[in-house]
Amino acid sequence: MKSNQFNPANQIQDLQYFGEFGGVNPSISDSSTYTFLSAKTMFDTFEGNAEGCYLYSRHSSPMNLYLGEALAAMEGTESANVAASGMGAITPVLMQLCAAGDEIVSSRTIYGGTYAFMKNMLPKWNIKTNFVDITKLDVVEAAITENTKVLYCETVSNPLLEVADIESLAKIANKYNIKLVVDNTFSPLSVAPAKLGADVVIHSLTKFINGSSDTVGGVVCASQEFINDLKNVNNGASMLLGPTMDSLRSASILKNLRTLHIRMKQHSYNASYLAEKFEKDGLKVVYPGLKSHPSHEIYSTMINKEYGFGGMMTIDVGSLDKANELMELMQNRNLGYLAVSLGFYKTLFSAPGTSTSSEIPLDEQKEMGLTDGLIRFSIGLDNDIERTYQMMKACMMEIGVLKELQKV
Repeated sequence: MKSNQFNPANQIQDLQYFGEFGGVNPSISDSSTYTFLSAKTMFDTFEGNAEGCYLYSRHSSPMNLYLGEALAAMEGTESANVAASGMGAITPVLMQLCAAGDEIVSSRTIYGGTYAFMKNMLPKWNIKTNFVDITKLDVVEAAITENTKVLYCETVSNPLLEVADIESLAKIANKYNIKLVVDNTFSPLSVAPAKLGADVVIHSLTKFINGSSDTVGGVVCASQEFINDLKNVNNGASMLLGPTMDSLRSASILKNLRTLHIRMKQHSYNASYLAEKFEKDGLKVVYPGLKSHPSHEIYSTMINKEYGFGGMMTIDVGSLDKANELMELMQNRNLGYLAVSLGFYKTLFSAPGTSTSSEIPLDEQKEMGLTDGLIRFSIGLDNDIERTYQMMKACMMEIGVLKELQKV
């Protein structure tokens, strides 16, 4: 079933929660532990046999379950489990699926923290990762061995914006009886990986889903069986590693989730507008919505077109010095912030080679095409995007990035 036949915003809209006293927002249970009227009920809850009962907030809390239900509905999965950060979602999934001697096949261009965990931490448990070009299906398949348990990718990769052909990767995963895990942080609503065959879908809720850069969070969306495994009191990685989200933060994210469809449309519209303009100006722009993007046709078949091609784009300005000069100037002109992360109402920009991807060794950055002059943009919610374009272009002219063009 193609993702563009499934409208995740409607799934969120159809959920209805009432607060304890009839409030239109569900009540926040500001408690770490919960009381029982009988010792037997406490025992039953420990054993997982007491529906609707809460024991301890690391196990579950009402607000975390509300948010998890909404995110599962958004991704079209049976269940979900929220975590205190995106890495707090990613790391337990990999630890749950892999044991000593197992292997992972992963996209070579992924978030720096995920890369560092796979490259530097997992070998301590004798878990090996083979990093490959995820866009080359023959290379992906060739990397799979009898020890491989996980195929890992990002729908749109951080920071190079490579697109994973999820449907084809799912077929490969099924062929070898391994799990396809997809980080969908860059493309909420636009793509529903579970509908394309992914077994597990992960988000950093910190980014577009929350949208206000005031909260850190993550989520794992999957089958009820897998979420139960993660939360098992005896051997569940999410339970035992303890990356629990605070109920107050869950409530904040749930409120912001309700406007995600509006925000993603504007992020996508603005990014598409700027990408097209700057490509015509002769800049080296990467954006999945451009026909010049090598995976544009594939991505076009994957997305819910209503939400566009996303809010992320990159521009290569040639050198790190030029990148830093441009970003500082744009910040001084109030065009955005020189900051990591993404999904904020203001445009955020950074040079990933020296920031969010700095965990990747320089030789590997060079091999994958991550250049010094690459700037990653998370395009904001600007109302007058033509004005933004003209101001950004003026900054580029001033520092010589567009010196061959006439001044505006």
